[in-house]
Amino acid sequence: MDLTAKIFQDALFAAIAAIGFAAISRPPLRAYPYCALIAALGHSMRFILMNNPAHPVHIFGASLAAAFFIGVLAVFLSPIARTPAEACFFPSLLPMIPGMYAYKAFGGLAMCVLSDDPQVFDFYFFQFSHNAFVCISVLLGMVIGATAPVFIFKKISFQATR
Repeated sequence: MDLTAKIFQDALFAAIAAIGFAAISRPPLRAYPYCALIAALGHSMRFILMNNPAHPVHIFGASLAAAFFIGVLAVFLSPIARTPAEACFFPSLLPMIPGMYAYKAFGGLAMCVLSDDPQVFDFYFFQFSHNAFVCISVLLGMVIGATAPVFIFKKISFQATR
């Protein structure tokens, strides 16, 4: 499968996940297509940044840039959707949560608790701390990246609720 097909596949699955997450938070029905579009574009941007053959970007930097892009898109599309920007970017961010890092962090923590050998403990503690740090830093980067455009473009972001 070539890179273009992988990008479109990634965008499609991110859009489907964003619609599912939007259904949980129940924004107006007119916001669903915007949530899907924003998620597809943002997740594709992160995918492209992380899988660039010339210069791949770490998941933290790629998630930060993609979250900022999602925030900008949400701010500028929210007046068209007549919903607050947060109603568009929260469901769009959720497909980017680093679940595998969280899973590995808790797995490493469980193995730390179960191990009696100090070398085994050190190995799993390193695995736990590395994956937990990456997961938390990516989550913080996503929060900062997505909310920054709301404050940068304050006048536009609050027009949607008038």
